[in-house]
Amino acid sequence: MRKLPPLGSLRAFEAAARRMSFREAAIELGVTPTAISHQIRLLEGICGQPLFRRRPRPLVLTDVGERLFPVVRNGFDAFATAIASASAGVGQRPLRVTSPNAFASRWLVPRLPKWREEHPEIPLEIIGTDSVLDLRAGNADVAIRYARRMPPDLAAQEIFRDRFFPVCSPQLLAKGPLQIERAADLLQYPLIHFDWMNRDREAPTWSRWLAMARSVDPGIPDTNKAWDLSFREELHAIDAVAAGQGIAICSDVVVSRELKSGALVKAHDLSLPGYGFYLVCVPDHPLQPHIEAFSNWMRSVV
Repeated sequence: MRKLPPLGSLRAFEAAARRMSFREAAIELGVTPTAISHQIRLLEGICGQPLFRRRPRPLVLTDVGERLFPVVRNGFDAFATAIASASAGVGQRPLRVTSPNAFASRWLVPRLPKWREEHPEIPLEIIGTDSVLDLRAGNADVAIRYARRMPPDLAAQEIFRDRFFPVCSPQLLAKGPLQIERAADLLQYPLIHFDWMNRDREAPTWSRWLAMARSVDPGIPDTNKAWDLSFREELHAIDAVAAGQGIAICSDVVVSRELKSGALVKAHDLSLPGYGFYLVCVPDHPLQPHIEAFSNWMRSVV
């Protein structure tokens, strides 16, 4: 059996020897200079002698370090070449993107022609589902997760964050019983509700919106008005709003195209905080360049 030092120690040594700087090696590997120093001292303990002369500056390799460095560097180069060869076919397949159904339908799919214009070389496979797919098991390459906080167990970046407004079709207001001038006026219209499956107590619902509205409009009665129309799926609620059937509390991101085109309008400016849209993948994914391209594209088409 081969007796090898920890891979982390070898990586720290190779980066520090190549850059001749613990600080720059730390930046490259995404750790602290203290962690680099600890890993190198661990390797020096295994070797039984120093690998760097730390004083006086600048940092230089000892004779042992000079002999070890090219062997370790060439070894990592060989690893990289072998992995690249083994994954050569990865770049030929689509980037598989999983997303909540409403976001996929209302935000992502309508913008895909722009993606194909900018990145014709990167095909996409869109997986719309409200289930959380296991990225580590390879069920998708990248996920758009909708959450209050950044997912802690994967590589994640926040793309944008939404707010929830009462929205409706302008045709509904045109034929409605009255123009909406204050929050209490919304109660004269059918209110559309959809279920929040995550049972979030702070979910942006009509109950929370009306409670907040009473702080600025004391004329709102303490009503137990039942929702005139309720849906399990967010998409169905949005369809009902677009058809002029009532007013719903909707994400300004999910219905951004409809708001921009005038197909939907904000019935009132009072809003509730929403959630973050996070782009999530496993660290060091083999399609990382494609994932970065997708992330940059999402930010550019907001």
